[in-house]
Amino acid sequence: MLFDILTLFPAMFDGAFTDSIIKRAVDKGLVSVDIHNIRDYSGDVKHQTVDDYPYGGDAGMLMKPEPLAAAIRAAKERLDGRNPTVVYLTPAGRLLNQDTVKELSAKESLILLCGRYKGIDQRVIDSYVDMEVSIGDYVLSGGEIPAMAVVDAVTRLIPGVLSNIDSAETDSFHNGLLSHPHYTRPEVFEGIKVPEVLISGHHANIRGWQKQKSLELTKARRPDLLNGAGID
Repeated sequence: MLFDILTLFPAMFDGAFTDSIIKRAVDKGLVSVDIHNIRDYSGDVKHQTVDDYPYGGDAGMLMKPEPLAAAIRAAKERLDGRNPTVVYLTPAGRLLNQDTVKELSAKESLILLCGRYKGIDQRVIDSYVDMEVSIGDYVLSGGEIPAMAVVDAVTRLIPGVLSNIDSAETDSFHNGLLSHPHYTRPEVFEGIKVPEVLISGHHANIRGWQKQKSLELTKARRPDLLNGAGID
C-alpha cells in the first residue's frame, strides 16, 4: 500500500510513522508513506500563496484550487500504474468506521488530501476527489490528524503487517461490535480475580463469554452499532 499525503504542514507528520506497527510495515516494504507540501505547487513563488477569501462573503479563508489540483496531479504521476484513490479528509465526509477502513485497505494506493482553514474549493472536490472521509462529528484545525488515523487503521489490515491476524480480528468494530474485556497476568490484581471462564481452558465457553460481554458492552455504550447490525 502506498500512501501519498498532501498537506500544508508536513512537519506535523514528523515522528507519526516512525514507531511501532507502521514503522515495521514500512521496514518490511508492505507500506510506503510520502509527505508532500501543497505550498510547493503554488504558482506564487515568492509568497507560496495557497488560500484566498471565499466568494459569498463568508468569514475565513479557503484553499485555492490551482495548487491543490497541481499537487494531486503530481501525486497521481508518482503513483502511476497503482490506481490511486484521492481521499479528502473533511467533516462533511463519510464516517471512518471499520467498514470504510476495510474498503480503503483494498485499494492499491491512497492520496490523502489534508484541508485547512474553511476547507477547499468545491471544484477540486468535484473534479479530483474520489472519496470524502470524516473521523467524527467534531472540528479539527485540519486534515492532518485524520490522515494519520487513516494510515494507522488501514495499515493494520494489510496482510503481513500484524504478526497474528487474530489480533486484528478481535479488535473492536471488526465484527461491528465493541471488543469484550481483556485480562492478562497476574491472575489476581488488587483483590480482583480474572473471570474463571477465561482460565478454565474450555474454549467454547470462553468464546461464548467473550461474545456475550461484547454484546453487553456494545449495548451499554454504543447501541447504535447494534441497530446498524440488525441486533436488538
